Amino acid sequence: MAKNKDRSGFVKPPIEKHGTAAWANIQDKKPVSGVTMPSEFQVDNAKEYVDDNEK
Repeated sequence: MAKNKDRSGFVKPPIEKHGTAAWANIQDKKPVSGVTMPSEFQVDNAKEYVDDNEK
């Protein structure tokens, strides 16, 4: 049988950048569910992005 190799040395850096993600600029957090809520400014920016990139 082949031995299992330790793959901890093969960790790749993440490809995507999370600085502009919707959860990056958290304004508030719901107490029970822990759901994060972005600021109104971020919601407007996301809506503009979606409207501009419609097919």
